[in-house]
Amino acid sequence: MEEEKTEGEEKENAEEQTEEVKEEKKTKEQEKIEELEDRVKRQLAEFENFRKRTDKEKEQMFETGAKSVLEKILPVVDNFERGLANLKPEDEGDPHVEGMKMIYKQLMTELEKLEVKPIEAVGCEFNPDFHNAIMQSPSDEYESGYISQELQKGYMYRDTVLRHSMVAVVP
Repeated sequence: MEEEKTEGEEKENAEEQTEEVKEEKKTKEQEKIEELEDRVKRQLAEFENFRKRTDKEKEQMFETGAKSVLEKILPVVDNFERGLANLKPEDEGDPHVEGMKMIYKQLMTELEKLEVKPIEAVGCEFNPDFHNAIMQSPSDEYESGYISQELQKGYMYRDTVLRHSMVAVVP
């Protein structure tokens, strides 16, 4: 009878050891699964950060390119404005003059769609963030520190200055 108990106990011990080995394997497998899941999560986060960074870099490159092109167009706008400002009254009905006016209007409309806007100057208080004072000019119309004359129009592109206004300030 003792032999039977011993055999039964041995079986029980063997089963317990087998269970422990199985649990140990499950724990190791679970650790490996958790480690792999962690690696996958980190890779996904790293990829998402890379995507965001490249999107931001692309946007900055586009903005830089757009700003560069717009800076080159501004002298054309200046020339249109000078030409239209020097028209004689007798030239008013001329088809060439009307064509110039239409082209200028279209150019300004497109610039506005691109969020390019002229900087307010005459009658405004001088602000070095937007204006470049190149001379002082006395005025009865405006107080000291205010802009009395705009010599070259300045422009904003979205929230940045594309070109500062060149102005005369009342001393």
